[in-house]
Amino acid sequence: MGRPPTRPKKLRDGWYIEVRNKGAKTGIKIVRETEADMRKAAKEYGKTKEVIILGESKKGKWVNPR
Repeated sequence: MGRPPTRPKKLRDGWYIEVRNKGAKTGIKIVRETEADMRKAAKEYGKTKEVIILGESKKGKWVNPR
């Protein structure tokens, strides 16, 4: 095992949502290419999980965070 990374990971271009178990503090980020795909995924995951819409990322920066 090596040292853990100190630099944050670069974000891919696309729309992000965070999916958590209900009542959990942390979750995982999921990226989709289009806003429509992101909303569809959020609706699907929302049936059993807690979903937070993070917004769009371009070139590693948040374009319109929510």
